[in-house]
Amino acid sequence: MAKNTGNGHRIGAVRDRSQTQTPAGNWVKRDRDTGRFIDQKADKQPFKGVTRERGDSNDRNGGTP
Repeated sequence: MAKNTGNGHRIGAVRDRSQTQTPAGNWVKRDRDTGRFIDQKADKQPFKGVTRERGDSNDRNGGTP
């Protein structure tokens, strides 16, 4: 399980979650089992420690710009 340190970073990865970016630029967290959206960030920064889904505009592993 991921633990918050209180120092602006997280130890470990968040499991069974992924994140994707909406066309408006906000990041949303998705449950991998159900596919339902769980949370959305207002500051347009990605969630810390959550895996990015392939195909996101900011994906470093082959996403489309």
